[in-house]
Amino acid sequence: MPERLLPLLTTRPQTGDALGARLGVNRVTVSTLARRLQEDGVPVQVSRAGYALHPDAPAPAQVTPTGLMGAAHRYHGTVTSTQDALRAWADDPQDPAPHGAVLTAERQTAGRGRRGRAWDTTHGTLVFSVLLRHGPGGGPLSLPHLALLPLAAGVALARASGVGGLKWPNDLLAPDRRKLAGVLLEADLRGEEARRAVLGIGVNVSAAPEGAAHLREFRPELTRAGLLTEVLRELHTWLDAPPHDVLRAWREASVTLGQPVRVQTPQGPVDGNALDLDPSGSLIVQTPAGPLTVGAGDVQLIGTLT
Repeated sequence: MPERLLPLLTTRPQTGDALGARLGVNRVTVSTLARRLQEDGVPVQVSRAGYALHPDAPAPAQVTPTGLMGAAHRYHGTVTSTQDALRAWADDPQDPAPHGAVLTAERQTAGRGRRGRAWDTTHGTLVFSVLLRHGPGGGPLSLPHLALLPLAAGVALARASGVGGLKWPNDLLAPDRRKLAGVLLEADLRGEEARRAVLGIGVNVSAAPEGAAHLREFRPELTRAGLLTEVLRELHTWLDAPPHDVLRAWREASVTLGQPVRVQTPQGPVDGNALDLDPSGSLIVQTPAGPLTVGAGDVQLIGTLT
């Protein structure tokens, strides 16, 4: 299977003979495995010097974890979605993924965003999921904590990216309001707590769908591996931060607060002005009929494409 070769590849070229000796196969088989990895979306570089991973690849050997964030890390070519693949790893009875485990992939065939929207993962996108088995200090994943996780992840993403601002509740926008990145939180609930949560993040690093932006427009030196290292470091800080610190940091990075917005409600769209966040992270919108509190609803910044 080509997956046998992937963990052995680094950014330094290795000959087919050397890799074959480690795998117990000949160099022709190594060439076949490398080609299959390429077909699966893995950026394997083949030269006279041998086989290597592209320096941009967010593979474990090229990403530095912080604490438990990324200490366990799996890298794939093509998956249905990193959310689903990480759940399968978490359920593996022989080797279950621990808290902070990260799963990255080059392509998703069924990637999804919030509310089931398609999650476009064109080449040049960093797509990964993080497993959360407990809350701050090892405590349970309570519902109030879960509500703040997308905001905390947004703060981590904004600080690691160093570009743009946060649109409530889960998007990072470029200075011109084009979308750079998004956050998706899915939790397995049991009563007032969650058994676990899976945090998915997708960032346009070197390419973007039409109408969106990518980070290399603003940080040409950025690699996906380098960005993942920075995001994991920030997640280590912000996922365990006190709620008031998360809310303060999110407000500082917000491009939503103080702006005219359109809120999709069960009764139809309502226009208003985004005032603030309440302690749970919900958005407070001033409308002609009075303040409206929006919890994880659809909010459009009026006058933008987001």
